Amino acid sequence: MASELTEIVAQLRDELVDVRRDVHAHPEPAREEHRTTDLVAARLEKADVAVQRLPGTGLVAEVGRDAGDRESDVRTVGLRADMDALRMDDLTADPWRSTVDGLAHACGHDVHTVALLGAGLALREQHARSPLPGRVRLLFQPAEEVMPGGARDLLDAGVADGIESIYALHCDPSIDVGQVGLRKGPITSACDQVLVRLRGKGGHTSRPHLTQDLTFALAKVVTDVPAALSRRLDPRAGASLVWGYVRAGSAKNVVPSLGEAGGTLRILDVRAWELARGFVTDLVAAVVAPYGVQAEVEYVRGVPPVVNSAGPARSFARAATGVVGASGVVTTEQSLGGEDFAWYLERTPGAMARLGTRTPGGPTNDLHQGDLRVDDRAVPIGAELLARVAVEALQVADQPHTGVV
Repeated sequence: MASELTEIVAQLRDELVDVRRDVHAHPEPAREEHRTTDLVAARLEKADVAVQRLPGTGLVAEVGRDAGDRESDVRTVGLRADMDALRMDDLTADPWRSTVDGLAHACGHDVHTVALLGAGLALREQHARSPLPGRVRLLFQPAEEVMPGGARDLLDAGVADGIESIYALHCDPSIDVGQVGLRKGPITSACDQVLVRLRGKGGHTSRPHLTQDLTFALAKVVTDVPAALSRRLDPRAGASLVWGYVRAGSAKNVVPSLGEAGGTLRILDVRAWELARGFVTDLVAAVVAPYGVQAEVEYVRGVPPVVNSAGPARSFARAATGVVGASGVVTTEQSLGGEDFAWYLERTPGAMARLGTRTPGGPTNDLHQGDLRVDDRAVPIGAELLARVAVEALQVADQPHTGVV
């Protein structure tokens, strides 16, 4: 079956690359992925795969034994891809660069989507040749890039019910195409959004004593809260509060009456993540108290860490070895990036792997940057890897059904 999947994906290669370039050229933001949903649904339906469209955007499909019959006793594994783009400009010069100003697939979700499409098509053809040992549910998820993300929507809709294990890929431009990064246990971090808004009496910079010096207070928040947080949380938790913007005032000689700072808090440890919100709120209040300003903290809980289960991680390792060879499977480090795939793993064992996308010898262009470029060879590799890990998971008799390691 493995050799047949390799053959099938090879036949799909050119089509998958073309579709990925099409999706890349037509990025859509979170919960607006209508064109992408239509494109994926049409191609699956052309292959006689039944599709369930989700409210708004996104879709679910199944291939394999008794596909669509969730009441049967057939074992089911899940494969998930995210579909949304980022609100930023595409800075590449590729012929398939974004055609939409202010939107770009700068996180590789176009690759994830088309790799899952390719896996679904390959598994459908494989099942027609010789039946799969179970069924595979394909989850094309919208809105990974926002908080709360689309994973919660899919889980609340019940489309992941009955799945005994679930798998996903994420592009990694720090490793070469032809390599797959794996690890057991945590592979990403928790990620929350923090907005601190200060209000106070403004005035002239020549008389700061008659004002509530909001700019100074905001500067103290930006510097002191991350420092104090490092002393309130276990340092092994790897907490990192980093500000993305700081805004206050517009004139050099005016103390403003309103200012704000926004950023993200990333934490490697689940227990520390549970404590962080209260600490941040208390620390902001303590830091600004001497300056008499009013502080408002908007704390949006984002995602827990993605924690790869031991059994699914082994299935991914076997599948990856079959696709890229033993030398192509590399150990990856835990990242401070956040991923809402973590919510699936709160309910179901599973694993995420990192898909190498860098051209060997080429530059490392980071995720969430407008100059991100992906080597096209990653697309069929991702498709075959997802197809193979689904079959591997279905063939493992002792696949754990609860808990994570």
